[in-house]
Amino acid sequence: MKEKSMACVLSQAELAPGIFDLWLQTGMAANAKPGQFIGVYPKNASTLLPRPISICEVNEDKTALRIVYRVAGAGTAEFSGLKEGDRVAILGTLGNGFPLEAGKGKKCFLMGGGIGVPPILQLSKELAAEKSIFLGYRDGALFLKEDFEKYGNVFVATEDGSNGTKGNVMDAIAASGLEADVIYACGPMPMLRAIKRYAQEKGIQAYISLEEHMACGVGACLGCVVKTKEVDHHSHVHNARICTDGPVFEAKEVEI
Repeated sequence: MKEKSMACVLSQAELAPGIFDLWLQTGMAANAKPGQFIGVYPKNASTLLPRPISICEVNEDKTALRIVYRVAGAGTAEFSGLKEGDRVAILGTLGNGFPLEAGKGKKCFLMGGGIGVPPILQLSKELAAEKSIFLGYRDGALFLKEDFEKYGNVFVATEDGSNGTKGNVMDAIAASGLEADVIYACGPMPMLRAIKRYAQEKGIQAYISLEEHMACGVGACLGCVVKTKEVDHHSHVHNARICTDGPVFEAKEVEI
């Protein structure tokens, strides 16, 4: 159910240069699912639309949400200044989530790249499966790595080779020698394209989150349309809005 409400800031910290970790107390946590997101409203009155930010984690008693985001513009720069006790307007919960039932009891790869790492954390907590977690970073700022180590075997790839496998998450998979029945992933588009090709070659299911393409997050701007294999039964064309029909899609159903 989508609603707008005020959330209270419980804490905020900078995990890496430009990467912030924000905990918000909100009733939305009660029903949040891995892979969903919320819209966070800047206070600037000239800003009409919220900034879509993925849900990283839900606390144990389901009273608070954790979002981990990169400062990318004026809105997220404003959020980075939030302090404990501040209040912020949020909209949520938004989008669909990762289908947990698809991987239950199977061998699963959970894959995150860059700012696509945070949405995978709650999934790693909730998914009842044999999990191998692949995380891709630009450099040695391995934000959230220790959090993931509580829930599965973690394999790291860095573009500069400073930690783990030099290269990307696909290089880390090759180096691990592991195989999977199901893939769950979130990250930049080149990574998701590579994962789709890999899944097709191996004949396995892959679910990918296309969150990086969202603008408004509420279906108003039409800035996040993705081509689909099947015709949408509402619009009768081969496309879908990532924010309302996604952000999670089965890889074989979208053209990326």
